[in-house]
Amino acid sequence: MFILCGTVAALIITAAEIFFFCRKRSFGTILHSAIRNVFVINLISIALLKYVFKYQHFLDTSAYDAENFLKYFALSVVVGIVWLLLFAFVNRFLTFEDGKRKKTHGTRFIKILSCFLFMLGCAAFFGTIWGKDSFGDVTADQLIINLFSPTSGADPGVYLDVFERPVFQTMLCTAVFSLFVYADFSIVYHGIRKKITVFNDLFHRIVSLILSIAMLAGGLAYGIHEFDLKALYNAYVADSDFIGDNFADPRDTKIVFPKEKRNIIHIYLESMENSYLSEDLGGYMEQNLIPDLVDLAKEGYVFSNTDRKFGGPLQGTGTQWSVASMVNMMTGLPMKVPAEPNAYGSADNFLPGAYTFGDMLRDQGYEQTIMLGADSTFGGVKYLYQLHGGYTVFDYNYAKENGFIPQDYKQWWGFEDDKLYEFAKEEITRLYNTGKPFNFTMETADTHRPHGYLSKNAPTPYSDQYANVIAYSSSETVKFVRWIQQQPFYENTTVVLIGDHLSMDTDFFEDFDPNYLRTQFNLILNPAPNVSNTPAERFKNRQYSNFDMFPTILASMGVEIKGNRLGIGTNLFSDEPTVYEEYGFDFVNNELEKKSDFMNNNILVDPNEPKEETSADQT
Repeated sequence: MFILCGTVAALIITAAEIFFFCRKRSFGTILHSAIRNVFVINLISIALLKYVFKYQHFLDTSAYDAENFLKYFALSVVVGIVWLLLFAFVNRFLTFEDGKRKKTHGTRFIKILSCFLFMLGCAAFFGTIWGKDSFGDVTADQLIINLFSPTSGADPGVYLDVFERPVFQTMLCTAVFSLFVYADFSIVYHGIRKKITVFNDLFHRIVSLILSIAMLAGGLAYGIHEFDLKALYNAYVADSDFIGDNFADPRDTKIVFPKEKRNIIHIYLESMENSYLSEDLGGYMEQNLIPDLVDLAKEGYVFSNTDRKFGGPLQGTGTQWSVASMVNMMTGLPMKVPAEPNAYGSADNFLPGAYTFGDMLRDQGYEQTIMLGADSTFGGVKYLYQLHGGYTVFDYNYAKENGFIPQDYKQWWGFEDDKLYEFAKEEITRLYNTGKPFNFTMETADTHRPHGYLSKNAPTPYSDQYANVIAYSSSETVKFVRWIQQQPFYENTTVVLIGDHLSMDTDFFEDFDPNYLRTQFNLILNPAPNVSNTPAERFKNRQYSNFDMFPTILASMGVEIKGNRLGIGTNLFSDEPTVYEEYGFDFVNNELEKKSDFMNNNILVDPNEPKEETSADQT
């Protein structure tokens, strides 16, 4: 069927050749042209079909439908037109001749405009490809929030990759297009009776402008589709009262801490997800990459979205990057697109209206530390924890300033997880020795994209680097937890391990079935006795998100919460349904995409601060 479609296209091209470029129209000439075109056009089109578009077969077409055949027909027509133009130039039916250009301000403007629009289109197109390759399914809210967040401390390799890929590709394509725009030529058709200029100066400018507009429109359309930027309409225009209607304010909710306050160690495991499990455990791997975490999970509690032991939170709006995950579990809320550009930019305005997990524990007399091996300024992590709980921020800069690492030391995002765990042991011991209840939060980084950081101490049983990084990270995490379990404070300490978000290493997941639902790993160890007898059915087939972990972690510390909801998060140990279970995932997620006046007026700003008067108010 493919060959038949290509043959029809070739015969159409043959008719055009005979009409425009054939001086002798005998039967033999026509037959020769038809046979040649059928052979050449089908050969080139099938080669493109097989090696560029990756079609498996072209003779056995039983697996293809009418749409595939129409696409092949269109491809054959394009190939035929290119072939016909080459034939015309080679046989001098068409020739290039020096053009006579009008060099006016108007023509110069059209040329500059064409090049500029083409450049913007290329930037949108190649930038989208780079973004998808680098970060996977980045959502519109993540894209906008990251633009408004501090970027100092980011991996410099990201910036190098930007310049080496989308920036360079855009410059290269724009340079080639500019050669066409500024070239001084015309194309002349040499007919049987006379010659005609078919491509003159005016037509050249029109074609240049049309191509640039098409490139811009195509690049923008591609970016809008791939990043689902239509969701920005919801974020800035469409209104929803869902958060306000379902919000349980931690300030107004009766919350009772136990007489003997429990310590909490909360470990965000970078990109740790259940797909790394073997298939028999609900994962996607032939061989389990995280067996040590599986063994550790036998000692604790996992909240699963399936009827299996392992599963995790659903991937809702404002949850799928590191800072968002922290905001979710600190506030019980999604991380929303800000109304003001600087909403996540400094210590005094990072969700100033929120009363968070850290605020609550500070008010209960906890000593608190957040530890990570990167510059905590990136994404505003430092500001979140400084403003909400007065945490000691032990990051890459802190480690240098306090002599933990040399001033010129730099591995991966700052310092690697091998050092992170050693520093964590020292810091946890320090916190314990204060005599106060403590909250130690940390985030690993070695499993970050691209391909992870492979420690010199890591074994390499797998051919894929990322698989080796995942396996080593899992085993080192468990070693760290085993150390915690041997300490005198463990009896009164709850340990929470959770993947901060799904991995963005697109190469590793390239061959995954798109219908496979990936979820974050989660595990709660040694919770308070009052939740240890929770019915088994509450741990399976749960529809929940990261923000449900806010009240859930508090409950695991023995904290009693009236109504079992904080923010829009629900205590998963309780018999209360989550908002996803009550209203449905699709409905809630759609509502969370929309602009929330409640968030804008009560969380993203301090509602107690007097607002600046507008000129209208002053009059």
